Amino acid sequence: MTGLELLAYAGLGTVAGTLAGLLGVGGGIIIVPGLAFLLAGDSIPADRLMQVAVGTSLATIVATSLSSIRAHHRRGAIRWPVVARLTPGIVVGAALGAGIADWLPTRGLAIVFGTFLVLVAVRLAMPGQPAPHRQLPGKTGLAACGTAIGTLSSLVGIGGGTMTVPLLTWCNVPVRQAVATSAACGFPIAVAGALGFAIAGWDVAGMPAWSTGYVYWPAFVAVVPLSMLFAPLGAKLAHTVPMTALKRGFAIFVFIVGVRMLIG
Repeated sequence: MTGLELLAYAGLGTVAGTLAGLLGVGGGIIIVPGLAFLLAGDSIPADRLMQVAVGTSLATIVATSLSSIRAHHRRGAIRWPVVARLTPGIVVGAALGAGIADWLPTRGLAIVFGTFLVLVAVRLAMPGQPAPHRQLPGKTGLAACGTAIGTLSSLVGIGGGTMTVPLLTWCNVPVRQAVATSAACGFPIAVAGALGFAIAGWDVAGMPAWSTGYVYWPAFVAVVPLSMLFAPLGAKLAHTVPMTALKRGFAIFVFIVGVRMLIG
């Protein structure tokens, strides 16, 4: 890896880690398209490029989520009983998402990811969070929600915050607790998803050295240190900065990236 490539991966990790803590959207929204762009110049099979970007993104989120969790836990903002009830469904869904991603052609996965980004951009541009209408469902309901969140999150390589935060706020969880709890849910999503992608891509021909299935370790090592370093900063900023203008600016960026992924 050249010095310029290392700098590019480090910059990707810096932005992704900050956003993971700040917005509760998961660094994968930044990491997946960033990796898809950077990895195109490496010896990744062209027909598996998106699978490697998604699988490697999930591996980086394992580390990023731990750093973010620690910062939110210090503030007592994580609702651990909710995390425990969501996790079984999340694990099942994340494994399912990895299997679907392996089955899709890389262009199909890019279309899924681009469509997801456009929807995320629209949601981010909307003012506020969903108005609370009910209390949290019981164990079965939360397990079902976790399965849906885990499946889509693993399929597109994110930590699940774009779905978990709106769900929790809709169920009367204060927004800062929702962001913190979402960050904690990102860990089982990332672990189960990364393992699923490693297993799914185990026998794929043409993968470069230093990869385990669809997880490409050189990119992981280059992205993770700064993503872990900056995730606590994002979590700290989440408790201090006004979010509306920041979210709308980020929504424009996400929309542009999503359209670009759809175009090809």
